[in-house]
Amino acid sequence: MSRVHNFSAGPAALPLEVLETIRNDLPDWLGSGMSVMEVSHRGKDFVELAARAEATLRDLLKVPDDYSVLFPQGGATMQMAMAPLNLTAQGDAVDYVVTGSWGKKAAGEARKFCNVNIASDASDRNFTYIPEELSWQRSEQAAYLHYTPNETIAGVEFNFVPGGDVPLVADMSSNILSRAIDVSRFGVIYAGAQKNIGPAGITLVIVRNELLERARPDNPHLMTWKSYADSDSMTNTPPTFAWYVADLVFQWLKGQGGMDAIGAVNQRKSDKLYAAIDASDFYSNPVAIDCRSRMNVPFILADAALDGKFLEESAVAGLANLKGHRSVGGMRASIYNAVSEEAVDALIAFMAEFEKVNG
Repeated sequence: MSRVHNFSAGPAALPLEVLETIRNDLPDWLGSGMSVMEVSHRGKDFVELAARAEATLRDLLKVPDDYSVLFPQGGATMQMAMAPLNLTAQGDAVDYVVTGSWGKKAAGEARKFCNVNIASDASDRNFTYIPEELSWQRSEQAAYLHYTPNETIAGVEFNFVPGGDVPLVADMSSNILSRAIDVSRFGVIYAGAQKNIGPAGITLVIVRNELLERARPDNPHLMTWKSYADSDSMTNTPPTFAWYVADLVFQWLKGQGGMDAIGAVNQRKSDKLYAAIDASDFYSNPVAIDCRSRMNVPFILADAALDGKFLEESAVAGLANLKGHRSVGGMRASIYNAVSEEAVDALIAFMAEFEKVNG
């Protein structure tokens, strides 16, 4: 059976080379006679894997030495709570920029632990734009500013990094490792794995070391970033398989030429898909042009009655998971790192043929 082109927002596609390595390693990792899921996480081989994964990630993103790289569990959703628990005292104010569903959810979590000021909210236009930074209403004494650089559902992506003097906390779950970034501009970066890193079960957190001392003293051990930093992310048994896959993906990215090279590929993929949408009267994209996501491309058919037919026929054509999120409707093509240019070309060709027959 041939592999389909997977446009899912998550769990997302994995590079074929990585999947082939996993298949070969699964029953016998490094001659151990066991799967990587069965070996001790304290054993020499796995400790070396964990160290290599961190070193490769640091190299890919050029992470400064005064930052810790952590691999906790719980996904980005747990980090939405860990951010206020590790950066604020009770009663502190924090600023949140809400440009989509995930930013809104993060602000809701933070309200349980501190005073949240919504510095900017794009819901007035159904999360289809990024409000200009000059319009934001920020607190005078905020402990940090939180934002979501790429909103998976709405398909909006920041084309700038916010300024200011307070630590910047960013949920990069859906655009981490998609292009080069300047880590030094952030206090904390966190990302769930299931977009550009690997299977769900592990999370990436990059945190400036000086911020590790801000944690509340009554935090549960597993909700404290410093506990992971002090234990090389092995404060409890880690998700060994997800960590192993993340290591393979990091190596694959390095083999592709690193962030500049993968960023150029991602730009080409999104440019050609948006160009096809814009050239058509049959398809449309609702997002403001200056903040269209390179990772998540929503599009709407002129006649919503054709949505079911589009999804059925695209699936038969080997184009999977194109249904838009239930809160938005329409279609959504998530074109993460592992989605090839060939896959995007196949989608564009199908869209053109579908329009020809049904337009």
